[in-house]
Amino acid sequence: MLRAARSTTHNIAEGFGRFHYQENAQFCRISRGSLYELRDQLICSLDEGFITADEYKNGLELIAKATTLLNGYINYLSKKRITNK
Repeated sequence: MLRAARSTTHNIAEGFGRFHYQENAQFCRISRGSLYELRDQLICSLDEGFITADEYKNGLELIAKATTLLNGYINYLSKKRITNK
């Protein structure tokens, strides 16, 4: 779970360092995939009894918020790419 969580921010940072909107958006989409991987690991953690239902709910809320923010950034990058052609 730690690796998936860190992969999320690492890919955002790497995409930002590319200085091209399309490449940046692609790395953000990879980052979004890491969030879904983290969500799956959270489900497995609940199923295996490693976390409580409250921890699960809190984790899902945090992942949903991060996904919403990331989707907004991807949309922004997509619009910038179109306007800068």
